[in-house]
Amino acid sequence: MTTRLSLGIGALLLSAALAGCGGSPGTTTSSAPPPASSAAPSSASSGSATASSMATSAAAEMKTASSSAGQIVVDSKGMSLYFFTKDVKDSGKSACVDACLTAWPIFTTTSDAPAVEGVTGKVGTINSPDGKKQVTLNGMPLYYYAKDKAPGDVTGQGVGSVWYLVSPTGEMVKGAAASGY
Repeated sequence: MTTRLSLGIGALLLSAALAGCGGSPGTTTSSAPPPASSAAPSSASSGSATASSMATSAAAEMKTASSSAGQIVVDSKGMSLYFFTKDVKDSGKSACVDACLTAWPIFTTTSDAPAVEGVTGKVGTINSPDGKKQVTLNGMPLYYYAKDKAPGDVTGQGVGSVWYLVSPTGEMVKGAAASGY
């Protein structure tokens, strides 16, 4: 029932977008920060690849943004996402635990295949200790920085020389970041 409703809403949004503004792709961001440990749920299902790819900007859980550090990966609200150098690629687990998670909340999804826009790295999920699905990019878990309060904030860049912004290809952005994007 939920899948049918999601597909119906997705089709309706796609129809409105195609009829309305002639395909202008604009993006919007909210000034509200994300919940401490969740991402916006995706309305796309794995069975609707065509509909989800055509309505990506409306349903994308991850997208790209231009920042003072270059192109980076952000969530659907424009909040910056980070890698932790102590994580082990493809290990299926996060090295950030306990108090670390207070400062670096995990980026989660409810989807097995999170929708993306402009992200070319391999997107996946791992199970977090609390049973949520943490999003990964190229086998590395993704996190928020609790001190990033608004879209465009990149204050976590380089913290402790172990936290770095993420490029659309799934690489760590090691360059310095100024005040945001």
